[in-house]
Amino acid sequence: MNVKEQFKKSELTFASALVAVAIIVLGACLKSGIDYYADRDHLVTVKGLSEVEVKADKVTWPIVTKVVGNDLQQLYTQINSNTAAVRGFLKRNGITDAEISVNAPVTNDRTANDYSSSDVTERYNISSVITVTSSKVDKVRSIMARQGELLAQGVAVVSGGYDGAQQVTYEYTRFRATKPKMMDEAIENARSTASQFAQKAGTSLGDIVKADQGQFSIEDRDANTPYVKRLRVVTTITYRLK
Repeated sequence: MNVKEQFKKSELTFASALVAVAIIVLGACLKSGIDYYADRDHLVTVKGLSEVEVKADKVTWPIVTKVVGNDLQQLYTQINSNTAAVRGFLKRNGITDAEISVNAPVTNDRTANDYSSSDVTERYNISSVITVTSSKVDKVRSIMARQGELLAQGVAVVSGGYDGAQQVTYEYTRFRATKPKMMDEAIENARSTASQFAQKAGTSLGDIVKADQGQFSIEDRDANTPYVKRLRVVTTITYRLK
């Protein structure tokens, strides 16, 4: 066999190999495409929910007192007296020093306000905030109900303001410890829903194709009971149907 024939034979062998590789690749692509279209309509996506109500385990209670007048020195004496009265009231009812914090008094000179009227009769407005932060939520709530005792001592507790910065707040701090159990319950709930769907469709449930980590939320149960929290976990899971 001369060189020319050997070269032609090598070309034919190389061409045959290319065709074989192309056939294999085409077959793999066809199989992948067939599997995709076969599985595309055999998936079910469901949501699983876990919900529980718990009592708040932390309360923050700002107690705001205020005095008004024209004698600044006398007003400071009065606001300090009010602060001492509030602290004594709290400690008599079982609140510890560690749970009490006192902010420095804030003085507002009404005559220095550009929007004040010219007929201001009491120039100074001094406010003080004592904040109770405690895990004894029930105890603190019972003390709130008796804060009228301060009024009998001449101490008026006023509203915290319109911005919500000095309002009573309740929190649930053990959410992280609760999440795993709720997540398991949400997943089980999703699987139960998917199984019912598969049963109605005359098939059975396969493996999980895709799942999210779940959406977690903490909300007040309602406006009247902010010390009761509603915990929710919602997860979305896609299953394969056999």
